[in-house]
Amino acid sequence: MNAKNSCNVAIVGATGAVGETMLRILVERKFPIGNLHLLASERSAGEKIEFGAKKIVVEDLATFDPTGIDIALFSAGGSVSKEYAPKFAAAGAVVIDNSSAFRYDDDVPLVVSEVNPDAAKNRPRGIIANPNCSTMQMLVALAPIHRKVGIDRINVATYQSVSGAGRSALEELGRQTAALLGFQEPNPERFPVQIAFNLIPHIDEFQDNGYTKEEMKLVWETRKILADDSIQVNPTAVRVPVFYGHSEAVNIETREKISAAEVRKLLETAPGVEIVDEPKAGGYPTPVTHASGNDPVYVGRIRDDFSHPRAVNLWIVSDNIRKGAALNAVQLAELVLAERG
Repeated sequence: MNAKNSCNVAIVGATGAVGETMLRILVERKFPIGNLHLLASERSAGEKIEFGAKKIVVEDLATFDPTGIDIALFSAGGSVSKEYAPKFAAAGAVVIDNSSAFRYDDDVPLVVSEVNPDAAKNRPRGIIANPNCSTMQMLVALAPIHRKVGIDRINVATYQSVSGAGRSALEELGRQTAALLGFQEPNPERFPVQIAFNLIPHIDEFQDNGYTKEEMKLVWETRKILADDSIQVNPTAVRVPVFYGHSEAVNIETREKISAAEVRKLLETAPGVEIVDEPKAGGYPTPVTHASGNDPVYVGRIRDDFSHPRAVNLWIVSDNIRKGAALNAVQLAELVLAERG
């Protein structure tokens, strides 16, 4: 790397929602950047994007020379990552990848900054994988409980905002909402059925076992991040007509008994967690009133499961674009930077 107090950074997929949020977070957290390169497809090359007080021209990823890049933040999809991330790593960059391209490779660490930061140091291929947004927010809340008493089983239903499906999904929700309020047909294009004023229990491709790939990510990634293949996860993923912020109804069965009161106390000091848990109207987190545009993972509705002797219920909410993607990537970059001493 270059001078101790700064590093050269590339953002691949800079014109997307996550890339734009990465830029804002780099400014907010005063990340020490030497040279910054914003990369995208040839179609977007030449655009200018604001970074603090500057305007930076977007460059064409296909023709960019990664020599001299210290940290590359990738958020351009799995196929782009598979093609270009190894090239950046071979040129000496540490790649932090937001796609699913490398998450399940044994020689690529899968890291949540508050949960398993030390795993980021072991990166033989020069690549660190960012987990899926729904897994990430869940484990920020559950990891302290697992460390304390162990978790045998996780039952989780996710309620995922359309921003997780990209800009076209945001546009479709807005367009359909306007159409329906104007007594017109919603005409689904991005989703298989109408998303406005509806719920869709289908995210990503269906697998042979009847679960979707999005649901199986919660299984695979939980076990890898917590380094515990014995944890059983039973997931259902649902797309909801919310613009930003994923929500999760989670029931955990623990190995040792822990009460809801003890869970609440434990999470009050957990990094990245904010408790919003009062048994009254509005005493719980929601994606609009709490998560959207903010960094924490919010936890509420913490209560004992009276149907099971060692089970607790939680409601977990977070901004899927910030903590679920961009913020964690920048936090991982900060971990890499800290290795320089």
